[in-house]
Amino acid sequence: MADEVLVKVDHVSKKFCRDLKRSLWYGVQDIMSEVTARKYEHELRKDEFWSVNDISFELRRGECLGLIGPNGAGKSTLLKILNGLIKPDRGRIELRGRIGALIELSAGFNAILTGRENIYSRGAVLGFTKEEIDKKLDAIIDFSELEDFIDTPVVNYSSGMKVRLGFAVASQMEPDVLLLDEVLAVGDVGFRAKCFNSIYKMMENAAVILVSHSMPQIGRVCSDILVMDHGKSVFQGQDVATGINKFYSYFESEDVLISGSGEATIHSIDLESQGKIGVETINYLDQASMNIEVSVDPRIETFDVVINIVSQELQPVAYCNSDFNNIHLTNSKTRMKVSVDFGKINLSPGVYSCTVVITEINNTKVLCKHNNGYKFKVIGEHFCAAPVQIWGDWAVTS
Repeated sequence: MADEVLVKVDHVSKKFCRDLKRSLWYGVQDIMSEVTARKYEHELRKDEFWSVNDISFELRRGECLGLIGPNGAGKSTLLKILNGLIKPDRGRIELRGRIGALIELSAGFNAILTGRENIYSRGAVLGFTKEEIDKKLDAIIDFSELEDFIDTPVVNYSSGMKVRLGFAVASQMEPDVLLLDEVLAVGDVGFRAKCFNSIYKMMENAAVILVSHSMPQIGRVCSDILVMDHGKSVFQGQDVATGINKFYSYFESEDVLISGSGEATIHSIDLESQGKIGVETINYLDQASMNIEVSVDPRIETFDVVINIVSQELQPVAYCNSDFNNIHLTNSKTRMKVSVDFGKINLSPGVYSCTVVITEINNTKVLCKHNNGYKFKVIGEHFCAAPVQIWGDWAVTS
């Protein structure tokens, strides 16, 4: 049934101890309390903390929950609880049907076995019988695109080849509940697209939980979102765009790093849009330009300006270089304002960081560099995985 609840998480909590010796002693105490039927109340003891704290949600067939948050938020711990690897201290979990988990795809391979032999061993771990693997073997090899290396020992595989093989085996699962943990963080663009298509196919008849730091991935596939911080839910619901903006709010206070020869000074960097200067939030497809106030050593006649824009995942999304436009900027030997027109901002919603570099012509020497010099947020509901864009209509005024 399409509306069947396949995942029900009811007030689940899990705590850990920072001290190893004390953690072992607490473990003995907890085992004894269960054996003697004296249920421990699970309040925090010395050096303990909640890794997952009072999390609840339901997921139906065909729905996908994006599980996001900063490092240490408790995402992977929650996924391990759902996968049955660790036991919660509080709460109740109900999972219905066959469970599939795509976690650390390259882990668990036997290095001395061939790729073909590892398909059988990995398939057995995932719950396939030998007969099922025999039927799916050709499809697995074809998906991995490793036909020429399938009888080569895995010790000779690159990390990318191991991921390909791991996902190829997992892609043949027909789960009712699918758990994904950063499985698409590596691999070339073509293979990631193939993986997405495979996940979409599995999602048609499964409830999916996806952990990822790639917000375009989350925005692309998720129907629901859960933002965690220090084990707690800080945002939950079907408004995926708002949840992603909440996630980005944790990364807005990074410091500017200044370097270079010192022969130029960047006095200010401002983003201008809708007639306002210094904007930090911009709507998708709004017109925008960047103004940079700079002074350059009088001995340098001409210079170039480079602007790199990266996403919160440190992926390059846009690049501006006055040299690309065959415009070498003339040094007026006074304080100057360099402006570059970005046109319409067609970036997915999220937080972006600008690095501004002043160089000698042809980028031969860095005169001044402001790494993380300006941050801005794009808001809207359009998510895309666009290639790196090259922007820039330049102007200089004294």
